[in-house]
Amino acid sequence: MTTIIGLSGSLRKGSYNTALLAAAKAVAPAGVTLDIRTLHGIPLYDGDVEESEGIPTAVATLKDAIAQADGLLLATPEYNNGMPGVFKNALDWLSRPPADSARVFRDKPVAVMGASPGGFGTILSQNAWMPVLRTLQTTPWWQGRLMVSRANKIIDADGNLQDDAVRQQLAAFVSGFVEFIEHREGEIG
Repeated sequence: MTTIIGLSGSLRKGSYNTALLAAAKAVAPAGVTLDIRTLHGIPLYDGDVEESEGIPTAVATLKDAIAQADGLLLATPEYNNGMPGVFKNALDWLSRPPADSARVFRDKPVAVMGASPGGFGTILSQNAWMPVLRTLQTTPWWQGRLMVSRANKIIDADGNLQDDAVRQQLAAFVSGFVEFIEHREGEIG
């Protein structure tokens, strides 16, 4: 059984990226659990808060889930040609304290996908994640990046993916990521 944490980088109730994760869960291969998480409850990072109060419960819970999972799937929006601040903030919290970052991220297979109403999908946001994921010492799977353009036309108001071609691309993407995870586990195990 392969477990993947799917993390949406949007707080919006009607998020295209959360909807994309739900569609990914629906097309995941048999034996794969895709546990969809959001950033709700994660405060702005503040070193003083960390020092005086420790790691917030929402952060600690998410850290444990990622650490126990076989892989991490980031569904990133693109804001102003880059990664959303709220998403980067969450990873900043998840990497605290530095001594615990390796437990959560080191060698963790990570894939990045994203949906945007724009014409270029989330290519710039995905590119912005590369140095962050390297710094966290993850094992990124870049061969199958998925960038969904014009998401407002293919994801309906209820969050359902309405485009069969994109659904097929998504199924191939998720299957490819699962194969990457299982291949890595075979090398390590």
